[in-house]
Amino acid sequence: MEVDSALRRYNVINCESGWHCDRSLLTASEAADVNRADHRRNAENCQSGWGECDRSKLTAPQARQTAFAEHRRNIAACKAGEDTCDYSSLTPQETKMFIAAEHKCNYTACLKDHGYCDLSRLTAEEIRSIQADPSSSH
Repeated sequence: MEVDSALRRYNVINCESGWHCDRSLLTASEAADVNRADHRRNAENCQSGWGECDRSKLTAPQARQTAFAEHRRNIAACKAGEDTCDYSSLTPQETKMFIAAEHKCNYTACLKDHGYCDLSRLTAEEIRSIQADPSSSH
């Protein structure tokens, strides 16, 4: 009897944890708990960007929280210059801010001849200022 009870509890824990289990062995109360755990885990996965995420199962507030979290992660990726940065999901103001920051970094790299410099992204005036700078080797 104790073994059956332990196996039953083990099955419930597996179901609640999202692992392989036999849901047909759950009581109605256990099944409801497992469904709540599934919903909570899905919402956490969607918000964190980790694991499987089924957006169709999110409540309206969870969908808003997920969108906000994704936007924050995208801004962080853009600030860090990561390939995962998606400019199309930025607001126009954010896009202008990042483009201006990238331009400034590029100009500084060209001016100081340090780091990646793309002269094709500079204005004619910026190129002239670099060429006029005696410390620049361009």
